[in-house]
Order: sequence, then C-alpha cells, then structure tokens
Amino acid sequence: MLKIKPSLGQPIIKYSIDAVFGSGLFNEIMVSTDDEEIAALAEKYGAKVPFMRSKEASDDYATTADVIEEVLNEYIKRGYRYKYACCIYPTAPFVTVEKLIRSFQVLKESDADAVTPVAKFSYPIQRAFKIENGELVRMWPEYEKARSQDLTPAYHDVGQFYWHNVASFLKRELKSDYKIIPFMIPEMEMQDMDTEDDWKVAEFKYRFLQGYELK
Repeated sequence: MLKIKPSLGQPIIKYSIDAVFGSGLFNEIMVSTDDEEIAALAEKYGAKVPFMRSKEASDDYATTADVIEEVLNEYIKRGYRYKYACCIYPTAPFVTVEKLIRSFQVLKESDADAVTPVAKFSYPIQRAFKIENGELVRMWPEYEKARSQDLTPAYHDVGQFYWHNVASFLKRELKSDYKIIPFMIPEMEMQDMDTEDDWKVAEFKYRFLQGYELK
C-alpha cells in the first residue's frame, strides 16, 4: 500500500504523525483509514483510530472534504466539538512542526475559514498546451504574444495539509463567501508522490533539506 511504503528507512505516514505530535497543537490525533494494517501502524506511532473510514468515504470518487466531514460528524456524534481541525496527508514528509505552527497562527489571526498550503507554478500556466488529434494546441491562444512578466502568477495546492475552522467547514455549502487563504510553500519543500519517480525526487529533496549525503 502506498501509505505504508518506506521512505528513507521508515513508513511514510510516520513523518506526518511525528510532525503532529511535535507541534503540540492538537487535543486529538487520529488517522482515518479503511485499512486494518494502516490502522495498526498509525496506533503503533501513537495516533488513534477510534473508528474506521466508511465505504462511501473510501471509494475513488470520495474527496478529501468528504473524509474530513465524516470524521468531524462522527466526533460530534460522540460528544466532541472542536474549533479548529487540520487534515494532514499521510504521504507528506515535508510537513514540519514549524509549518503547522505558523500556518495555524495564520488562520487564528485572520478572518479566514481555512488555510491551504500552495506553491507558485514555475512557468506561466497561460502558456499551456493541450494535445488534440496528436497536435499541440494552445489552451489560451490569446496569451501567445503576452510577456511572461505581464501574466498573473498561478498557484497550486501542494497536497500536504489543510487547516479549517470547523463550524465554517461544516456550513461551507451554505456560505457564499467561504474564505481560504494561502500559506506559501517553497518548490524545494513539496513534491507530488504518485509515481516511483515522484518518490525518488521527494527523497532527494528531503535528503538535501536535512543535510544528508546525496546519493
């Protein structure tokens, strides 16, 4: 399973759990999963698995928001209500104690409903191509002659963690002004981890950031 694949000598999920404990921010540290092996591993490293993820929140069409909502509603049923919640991905070795603390401060000191870590696209997305019938076609031909410095910078979710005001999150579909503010992440401190090459790049970056000898 991807979530228990070793990375630099330890299960990838341990990086996330260690960062959470190290931050000292949380009253409850739980892992949502439908897999018994992952649940056992999470508990081994100190996290709780008070209930298993439902079938509906585990299929290929379930979103991260679906999982968060299920968890929060289950805690409410059990008599627990929290002001803030943070969803941290299990494949996020670049999540650190410092990032969690700083991003939480950003949320608390703002009027936002949520904070999402993002990184700037390294190349203007307005110059993107698509492939149609084997040919390159500009997605936005109106920007073909525009200068790069005149194009609006674009940002993408780095897939590490999300802070939410719980009350706002549970009412988000009723709010027309759900406000999400960015928390900037350097390119060197993020990496999609879907393929074997992604893992290799992530491990290289992690070694570099930690001052390990590069191989």
